[in-house]
Amino acid sequence: MTMSLALLALLGVPTARAEIAPECEGLPKPDDYDEQTQQDHQQNYFALVSSFSPLHAAVPHAGGRGSIGVDVGVLPPLGCAQRYVLDWTKTEDTNKSPIIPKITASYAFPEIKDRLVFYGGLALLPPIPLNGTRTLLLSAELGFGVHAAKVVDVGARFHMTLQRTYGDVATAFTPDEPVVEDVYVGSTWGIDALLSFPVAVNEQQISPYLAAGYLDASTFFFVGDSSYAAINLHPYGGPAIAVGLDTLLVKRLRLAGEFYAAPGGFTLPDADAEVVGGFDRYGSLYTARFRIGVEL
Repeated sequence: MTMSLALLALLGVPTARAEIAPECEGLPKPDDYDEQTQQDHQQNYFALVSSFSPLHAAVPHAGGRGSIGVDVGVLPPLGCAQRYVLDWTKTEDTNKSPIIPKITASYAFPEIKDRLVFYGGLALLPPIPLNGTRTLLLSAELGFGVHAAKVVDVGARFHMTLQRTYGDVATAFTPDEPVVEDVYVGSTWGIDALLSFPVAVNEQQISPYLAAGYLDASTFFFVGDSSYAAINLHPYGGPAIAVGLDTLLVKRLRLAGEFYAAPGGFTLPDADAEVVGGFDRYGSLYTARFRIGVEL
């Protein structure tokens, strides 16, 4: 997320005194370390953690119903090997929060011929200060589901997320330097196919589901203390998969949980960009996400 050592030297920045987090001190530099790869991985990672995965079955609600609630996504911390930058001389302060909470609302339009249901959803994280950062997230989805058989629903959805984060992520080079905010901007969009198996157990609705599709990310990172804009040469472009359980209890309590994976992939906006290592070198995510809501 920061500039190269050569550029820093030209600007007169004291790279020799760069800060390394205490828990990361002494970690040897890998033989295959690459500065651009490290930078792109960090940028892609925080776009992936904010993507808008389904957290619902192929048909999220009966026609004419909806819900409001809260989504909580687990944000796995980046290890020291992913936090080093500047040719392994400095670490970034990336692990600000273990979770990403969002306020959510969704609605399913009245069914067409008792089979087809169109729906939409929104999610919002307001920019509340947390651990020295402020993040605004806005997500939306549009989709449809079809009652294909008695216990089989299928569907598809389009989703997108816009993210803007302010905070001291790149950190100063020495402890006595002033704190200057950095700016991270990320966006994702994707298309998913969904398959679910709704069953009724003692008047409770339980729907195991599977979603698979394509996810695309774009990012921008501005380092406040050096006025440097980091360019992502390998933005994520690849598969996204979710396996979960969507339930409606006592007719009003909506609970859902899923395992979510974006195993790796990238695009090349610059056709001449060098590719180092496999797809997962430029960003991957394995995590869990949960939803609690009230059915309306």
